[in-house]
Amino acid sequence: MRRLPPASPPPGKAPGRRRASTPPRSLRRRRLCWIAATALLLPCILAATGSPAHRAPRHLARFPMRISAYVANSGSVTLSAYDTRLERRVGAVQVGHGPTGVGAAPDGDEVYVANSRSDTVSFVHTGSRLVTATVGVQHRPFAAMPSRDGRRVLVANFGSDTVSVISVPGHHVIATAPVGRLPHSIATVPDGRAYVTDNGDGEVTVLGPDSHPIRDIPVGDFPSGISASPSGHRVYVSNTGSGTISVIDTHSNTVVATLPGGRAPLGNAVSRDGRRLYVADSARDCLLIVDIAARDIVGHVHVGVEPQGVAVTPDGRRVWVTNEKSDTVSVIDPFARQVRFTLPTGHEPEGIAITPR
Repeated sequence: MRRLPPASPPPGKAPGRRRASTPPRSLRRRRLCWIAATALLLPCILAATGSPAHRAPRHLARFPMRISAYVANSGSVTLSAYDTRLERRVGAVQVGHGPTGVGAAPDGDEVYVANSRSDTVSFVHTGSRLVTATVGVQHRPFAAMPSRDGRRVLVANFGSDTVSVISVPGHHVIATAPVGRLPHSIATVPDGRAYVTDNGDGEVTVLGPDSHPIRDIPVGDFPSGISASPSGHRVYVSNTGSGTISVIDTHSNTVVATLPGGRAPLGNAVSRDGRRLYVADSARDCLLIVDIAARDIVGHVHVGVEPQGVAVTPDGRRVWVTNEKSDTVSVIDPFARQVRFTLPTGHEPEGIAITPR
């Protein structure tokens, strides 16, 4: 095909570049808004698609996006549930009568509630917040704590001087171990052993991986709350009648140190790095911050009336404390040493557990 030569310019006008038409003002405004929005959203898009420059730090990526706290309301029949990131209550679960202790499964799928006036333990699914099983135990169960492998739940029967051992998959009692008088709380360590505070004897009973008693360790007066370090090398016992904390070495099963615990220490929890112990001083209505290496109280935070249970979030940035006579839970920043929020609970909150999911 023969190409036609370009058309000549009209007479009197020099050839030149055609001028682009100017878009309407409204179109320019929309275009500028689109560019600005793209600039704002681009970092988020890159982060979502895994751009190395915008990935979350490794130490934050280990923690799930949703973490929940569960509070046993001993003066009612409920377990209160909270979203710890939003720091607000998100629901309640009806369990047995007089729930006192609560423990969280290692994988976060369940929590276990000791119902002291029903002589039962409630298995609560954390995703649906529904009771999936109710297991009968002995008299006045006060605490329920899973083993570190999540296969068993150990229950301190305050009124029977025993510990019931429940199979998690089977939802039934597989053993009953004799312990000291008035067993109060339980801590478990990675090798399968459990440490039980005997409130009436001033001792801690050590149960082996087979749940048989292997040793009694003398501590202070009226031992109550107990927790284990993340490694399981140390166990910390609140001696309510002595105002002290006994530190047990789990290798030798002996008391290797005594820390100050205020006037009437109850629940306690270890910081995630194992350097500090958070202790509820029920006589002074405060949370004590204890430097474990220095063996000294380095701070305190005033909370509600008669604080009981203590739990630490997985990132270590918040400490939650139940206040039995205030019907509240205090959410504390342990670094700023101040209460961030005070949230309502059910009647007479005692035990607390924080778990993923």
